[in-house]
Amino acid sequence: MKKGKTFIVSGPSGVGKGSVLKVLLEKRKDVYVSVSATTRQPRTGEENGVHYHFLDVDTFHEWMAQDAFLEYAEYVGNFYGTPKRFVDEAMEAGRDVILEIDVQGALQIAHKRPDAVLIFIAPPSWEELARRLTLRGTDSPEKIEKRLLRAKVECRTAGAYHYFVINDTIENAAMELDAIMTAEHCRSMERMEIISGN
Repeated sequence: MKKGKTFIVSGPSGVGKGSVLKVLLEKRKDVYVSVSATTRQPRTGEENGVHYHFLDVDTFHEWMAQDAFLEYAEYVGNFYGTPKRFVDEAMEAGRDVILEIDVQGALQIAHKRPDAVLIFIAPPSWEELARRLTLRGTDSPEKIEKRLLRAKVECRTAGAYHYFVINDTIENAAMELDAIMTAEHCRSMERMEIISGN
């Protein structure tokens, strides 16, 4: 049985990563979407193991000491990380894994796992990104401006990614992601290994 691949998806806040992945997962049922661990408290409606793996601070630090995370970071007083075990179990079972994480975390994983496929999702324009952030209705104009400034910084790192997808429409972006995943499984070296039985 072929081993699954790890696909890392990043992009600025408001670019529509979640919406694109939702459409993609309707086409690809046998994909494991990595669930992050966090020390923050669950919000209403969130389930342990579904939305996050909720850990106390001591347990999170134990996992850090055991090198149990592919990447981790502290954000606004809470820790967030990608557990290795669930990713590795899915890949060994032949399932592809998608990690939706920020640029910093993506580059950490790329350093540890050079075979990971990095995909950056970008907006068609800054004006469109500002429009999408405004339509969400969750941020003040000042916070939207900060998100746009951060997006420009993040887009400067896109050259470190293997693929660059512009989310002009959700359907087009999902179709491109689907094509990337198919292409990665058609790499000639891997096909030769399967044929030769290695």
